[in-house]
Amino acid sequence: MTDQSSHASLAARVAEAAYLTGEFVLRSGAISQHYFDKYRFEADPELLRAVAEGLVPLVPDDAEVIAGLELGGIPIATMLSQLTGLPARFVRKAAKTYGTCLLAEGGDIDGRRVVVVEDVVTSGGQVITSCGDLRERGADIVAVLCAIDRQAGGAAALAEHGLELRALLTADQLSSV
Repeated sequence: MTDQSSHASLAARVAEAAYLTGEFVLRSGAISQHYFDKYRFEADPELLRAVAEGLVPLVPDDAEVIAGLELGGIPIATMLSQLTGLPARFVRKAAKTYGTCLLAEGGDIDGRRVVVVEDVVTSGGQVITSCGDLRERGADIVAVLCAIDRQAGGAAALAEHGLELRALLTADQLSSV
């Protein structure tokens, strides 16, 4: 099987599991006629592994840490950590206000070359916020990976903040299967 046919096969599997049509309110407040329910592929161990395997080549060679964003980026980052051997970090939307009061759980990020992992990117708002918070704590963000780019301006918004988005699949790929 060629890389192109295996990529198309993965897109078809993800679309079958997670591509929904109807009327949905997105996190950004926008209304969409299609929705990618990432938990439907993240909860399937074989499909989650296939998605993570597809993301492995997108991890920069000089990355030191895989950081999954709460909540959907965490399962992908965990599997990606297993496949690459890079340590994982789990990034909260806000630092907890008790105990260690950390934003990123699992180990240090200060001075580390970090790959941020998100499940679905739409406008990129939460990714930009989280990456800003990580940078404030000393992380060097080398790339942002996502399973699905909704192609709704997220890549451009991230680029404005010096963040490179690397997507495994796009909304166009999933809606055309």
